[in-house]
Amino acid sequence: MLLEDGRYYDLRPLTPDVDGRFLAQDGPRRARIALDSGELPETDVLGLRIGAPIARPGAVLCIGQNYAAHAAESGAEPPAEPILFHKSPNTVVGPYDEVLIPRGSVKTDWEAELGVVIGKRARYLESLDEARACVAGYVTSNDVSERAFQLGRPGGQWSKGKSCETFNPVGPWFVPAHELPDPQVLELRSWVNGDPRQDSKTSDMIFGVAEIIWHLSQFLVLEPGDLVNTGTPEGVALSGRFDYLRAGDVMEIEVAGLGRQRTVCGLA
Repeated sequence: MLLEDGRYYDLRPLTPDVDGRFLAQDGPRRARIALDSGELPETDVLGLRIGAPIARPGAVLCIGQNYAAHAAESGAEPPAEPILFHKSPNTVVGPYDEVLIPRGSVKTDWEAELGVVIGKRARYLESLDEARACVAGYVTSNDVSERAFQLGRPGGQWSKGKSCETFNPVGPWFVPAHELPDPQVLELRSWVNGDPRQDSKTSDMIFGVAEIIWHLSQFLVLEPGDLVNTGTPEGVALSGRFDYLRAGDVMEIEVAGLGRQRTVCGLA
C-alpha cells in the first residue's frame, strides 16, 4: 500500500496477494482499516522488482476499437456494440518488466488503456449502477499487440496477436474505485523512445466503463480479480504514422492518477 506522502506499507499480514479472493472480500476497505489500526508494518521497496499490482487474473477481457479515432485509423467503422476479445492471463507482467517481441514478429505495437479490475461476480447485471458496484479499481494497462498475427492471418486471429508472452504490462498502481469515482475523465498518454504517440481522454470512449461491464455480463460471467482492458485511443503504429517496435525500444504508458509504466523491448 502506497500513501500519498510516499510511505509504503506491507499488506502481507492481511493477504498473501491482491487477488480475486482478496478483492471479493472487500479487500481495499479492509486494508484501510488494517492500516488505521496499526496492523500493517511500514516497508521499503527500494531496489525491489515492482510486479503487476494484481495477481494473475482468471480472465483478461479486452474491448476493441472503443475510441472512434482509433477505429478510423484501423480502417473500421465505430462498432455498434462492444467488440470482445481475450488475452491469455499469463500475458500480465509488471510495469517495468521487459516486453518480448515474438519470434517472426514484424508488427509489434503498443496500446495505452484504462484497465478495470473486477471486485464482484458480474452475471446478467440489470443496470449501470450494478455494473459500477462490480468494479474494485483501476490500473494502467498496455495491450501490446502483434498486428501481423492479429490481422494478417486467414479468418482474423485477434487473440493470437494479443496473447504473446509479456504482452500486457499492468501498473504500477491499483487504485480502488472509491478513490477514483469517475473513470471517464482520465488522460491517457504513450511515448516510444521519448516521442509522444497517444494523447487522449477516457471521455472519448464509445462505450464507458459501466456500459462495458453491464454488456459483458449479458454474455459471460466476470469474476473477482478479472481484468478488463477498455480500448485504446488513436496513435498506434497500425495507423501507418509510426514505426513498429524493435528490440531496444522503450515504451512508456500513463493513465493520469494510475501511474506511468516504462518497459524496454527485448527479443523472445
